[in-house]
Amino acid sequence: MTFDSASVEPVPPSSPPPPPVRPWLVEDLPALDPDPFLDSLLRDEPVTRIQLPYGEGHAWLVTRYEDVRFVTSDPRFSRAELVGRSVTTMAPQTVASQTAGLQYIDAPRHTVLRRVVARAFTAKSMARLRPSAERTAREMLRGMRRAGAPGDLMEHLYTPFPIAVVCAFLGADEDDWRNWAGNSEALLTKASARERNQAARQDTRNRVVALLERRRTEPREDLAGVLAAAAASGEITDDEAISLAMAVYVSGGHAVRNNSGSMMYALLTHPDQFERLRREPELLPKAVEELFRFVPHRNGVGIPRVATEDVWVGGHLIRKGDVVYNAYVAANRDPSAFPTPELLDFDRSGAAHLAFGHGPHFCLAALMARMEAEVLIEAVLTEFPELRLAVPAEEVEFQRDGLIRGPRTLPVTW
Repeated sequence: MTFDSASVEPVPPSSPPPPPVRPWLVEDLPALDPDPFLDSLLRDEPVTRIQLPYGEGHAWLVTRYEDVRFVTSDPRFSRAELVGRSVTTMAPQTVASQTAGLQYIDAPRHTVLRRVVARAFTAKSMARLRPSAERTAREMLRGMRRAGAPGDLMEHLYTPFPIAVVCAFLGADEDDWRNWAGNSEALLTKASARERNQAARQDTRNRVVALLERRRTEPREDLAGVLAAAAASGEITDDEAISLAMAVYVSGGHAVRNNSGSMMYALLTHPDQFERLRREPELLPKAVEELFRFVPHRNGVGIPRVATEDVWVGGHLIRKGDVVYNAYVAANRDPSAFPTPELLDFDRSGAAHLAFGHGPHFCLAALMARMEAEVLIEAVLTEFPELRLAVPAEEVEFQRDGLIRGPRTLPVTW
């Protein structure tokens, strides 16, 4: 196998001793505060070794922007090598299936599955979905207004909206999203709710199986229709179709809920920037990109990779078989890529954020997440131009023990 020389880091003349293994409990953090452990590593030890609360052994952790891009795009770092292996991790159970889907496979099979899903994630499909998303957001906000101030944006908008949108994208009936909604949060919890996680996963799987079966006889251009057609033709297996649909549901529901809530919290605690968006609505797409960079979208780290041969990263030799985590939230605060990264700056230019990952596993749902973020902020600005927090910022309750960070409640008034 050969590699593009531009993607391979030069071999240093000598290898420094490996850094010590640092225990990392990944505890809950206040509001949008960055993780001080990651900040210190980014500054002093950008390539290090860690031990997380569950699993076995230790892993490398990469925090610097260019190093994260290198590891996530170099084919010598494999997701497939994780299958059947116990590694140090944040949760006692994996979030996604290790038998099918996009998360735990490499090219060439990964390329095939990604190509199938990409047929549903197009600019045309987002344009088709956007008007109903806009109507849904406005209706939910008007419901909050009817209920009276103060209102909870998480309850009235950010919890139901992404479930409604992702269910419409999947192909569920228009009002059926309420029957899916209860499972989203349970699918991304840590140690305290394993039985709830398993029950939610099984119920969601049953719903996905029924929807895919329905699309075999009632074909449409939604995601279920795309996956059912690909499975019927033999391009993918039935298990792969199920796993792909579930992965989109989880990321499209729970992740968007929390990211969107965090974005609005960021705007409400940066009133000058919020007011600027009111005055300059054309700035919204650029503001959304900066919000994706600025908001710490998760606790800790996500799915690691395994080195399939010895590779130099950031001056350290990572041996074949070593596990490597990438800290996207740290890379989004790397001052070498983002000067004054602690500032929310809608005029920022230059490097692209890594909130959706990088390389072959770049989030396919990024197009939909961007659309939803724009729709949600625009709807709030239109329906509630005088919106403000109903409590001091430090009293806003953020969720605990979640893999994805975000407000548990977001009380507002107008």
